[in-house]
Order: sequence, then structure tokens, then C-alpha cells
Amino acid sequence: MAAFTDEAEVYTYLGGVFRRGLEDPVLVEKLRPSGVVLRITYTDPDAVITMDMPGGVLHEGAGEGPEPNVELFMTADTGNRFWLGKVVLPVALAKGQVRAKGPVAKLLKVLPLAKGMFGPYREQLEAAGRQDLLDV
Repeated sequence: MAAFTDEAEVYTYLGGVFRRGLEDPVLVEKLRPSGVVLRITYTDPDAVITMDMPGGVLHEGAGEGPEPNVELFMTADTGNRFWLGKVVLPVALAKGQVRAKGPVAKLLKVLPLAKGMFGPYREQLEAAGRQDLLDV
């Protein structure tokens, strides 16, 4: 059974971690020069998040935002486990749990910055009483 009940929950929690990151001006300035426009297409349930790192803007929904230069494809459950620190992206790519399109090396350069959002993501789930999403 999928951890998220619908697309709105994916945007609330997985989109929420990006929104919180955008509230940190130091993080935004570190991401801006990466040039990465990342689109993540989630399944189970379906949702699309596009993070424009140079522009410092998050777009939610299919067809929203600028054209990506890096795309990731995964289940929403895998996205949840990633933000809990339980999925190592290079390993997930190698195992086929996450598929990628574009210059993934650019994304891997900014990946260490994502680790700083693991704690805030966990706090967001705890505050919402979403133990089901924490116990994966």
C-alpha cells in the first residue's frame, strides 16, 4: 500500500521539503550556481515537482515550470524514504529504484546539500502526526 493517499499529500510533504529549503537563503545561494532544473515524476500516487535551482522556485504539477535538465522518476514512497535518509540516490539509481534522464552528475554535486533537509522533513512529518510515513 502506498504511503501517500493522493497527489495533494505528495505536494504537502515531498513538495514541502523543497518549500522549506527555499526559505533558507544560504541553501538557495548554494543551489543557484548548480544550473540544475530538476523535475521529479512520482508514481503511486502520480505527482510532478520541478525545482528550478537557478531561479529558486518550486513548481508543482505536470507541465508546470521550466524545462528540466535533469529528471528523476520514482515512487512517492521512494521519495519519502529518500528524505528520511533511508535511500542512497546513487545506489537507488544502480538498482533501478530511481530512473534518471539528463546529466545526473550535476545533480550528484548538489546532493550533499539535500542531507541538511532530512531533519526538517522528519520534523514536518512528526508535527503532522504522520507516524505511518516515518515508520518505513
